[in-house]
Amino acid sequence: QVQLVESGGGLVQAGGSLRLACVAPKRVSIINTMAWYRQTPGKQRELVASITAGGSTDYADSVKGRFIISRDNGKNTLYLQMNSLKPEDTAVYTCTIHWGRDYWGQGTQVTVSS
Repeated sequence: QVQLVESGGGLVQAGGSLRLACVAPKRVSIINTMAWYRQTPGKQRELVASITAGGSTDYADSVKGRFIISRDNGKNTLYLQMNSLKPEDTAVYTCTIHWGRDYWGQGTQVTVSS
């Protein structure tokens, strides 16, 4: 089993910023494809941002220019820097890693007030 632990969610006003973190166990190399997803009740899970083993990144159109995905290999941690937050960014954010198979974290709530 691979347990990914997210943190950094919370309540923020529109226009504010948050940085999410996702820590993987030391035995797991995060130099693999990793991603952040988000989901709100009644909606399908949405891919927010991804980063490949080679470092290529991709973003949902709705967050391009505002969110940045990155990783710190020394800390075995994936990050999502979220700037200029909007109420529609409110969701549970979950990280995932493809390490033989896909593993998921438990999610962290992000709430953006207007």
